[in-house]
Amino acid sequence: MTRTNPSWDLHRSFLAVMREGSLSAAARALGMTQPSLGRHIRELETALGVALFARSPQGLAPTEIAHALVPHAQAMAAASAALHRAASAGKEEIRGTVRVTASEVIGAEVLPPILAAFREKHPGIVIELVLSNRSADLLRKDADIAVRMVRPTQQALVARHAGASPLGLYAHRRYLKAHGRPRSLAELAGHSLIGFDNEAPYVRALRPAVGALPYAREHFSLRTDSDLAALAALRAGYGIGICQVGVARRDARLVQLLPQTRLPRLDVWVVMHEDLKASLRNRALFDHLAKEMAVYTAVSNAPPERRDG
Repeated sequence: MTRTNPSWDLHRSFLAVMREGSLSAAARALGMTQPSLGRHIRELETALGVALFARSPQGLAPTEIAHALVPHAQAMAAASAALHRAASAGKEEIRGTVRVTASEVIGAEVLPPILAAFREKHPGIVIELVLSNRSADLLRKDADIAVRMVRPTQQALVARHAGASPLGLYAHRRYLKAHGRPRSLAELAGHSLIGFDNEAPYVRALRPAVGALPYAREHFSLRTDSDLAALAALRAGYGIGICQVGVARRDARLVQLLPQTRLPRLDVWVVMHEDLKASLRNRALFDHLAKEMAVYTAVSNAPPERRDG
């Protein structure tokens, strides 16, 4: 018997169940009834000829096959979203949807005013902003434009270098008042340090450049893999941490420590797939981001203004 290819609706329902953990939660997320969603799962299992969930009084438990299918269903979801974005604009009008991905700090601290200015010029464009420290696959169309802190290596990408963002050691004035100010790298060992839990690839890349800086997991008093959580802890006076200079300078309560310590700079790249060059909306936002991120890095590298205290 020849099986027909399951429709995208069935895969979408399957992905929602895997993401939400239950039929009822997935049905609410999709705006469906629970019986309809259950019927989708049964139809998908029949079409594929496999059991995706083990059923029990406690609910549904995904099988190994279900877990193996998730990346493929996610790829279908990304392709479906990209198709809708591609169809959302006319050929001559600058309107439609553009999906932008950026690191947590850039996306939350740097891009909002940049995107607000763009929105004033192009109110017909809807922006989807995705914050993640993992690089989105632009070849798979997970996003239209990416602001990355590493140089892209994939072929078929258009990339523009927007300068480099310097890093510095910072602490809140309240923390320094309570615990004193370190005068050397050696004195950092006696302080509360904010750092990572799991060493990300970009951290490993920075390691040769940080020299004698005590920047390893065993040195940290607070460990987190969220850059936004680390920044919040820094602002709360938890301890000393590494921060982008351009972000830290916006808060007069953050004080740069040991400025003579040469920390590496993070290269900033604005990237999109070359197939999107002909899209007016994508090109407009790409050019805007490249220009404004270059301003951000230039200001970050300028000598700091003197502050009392």
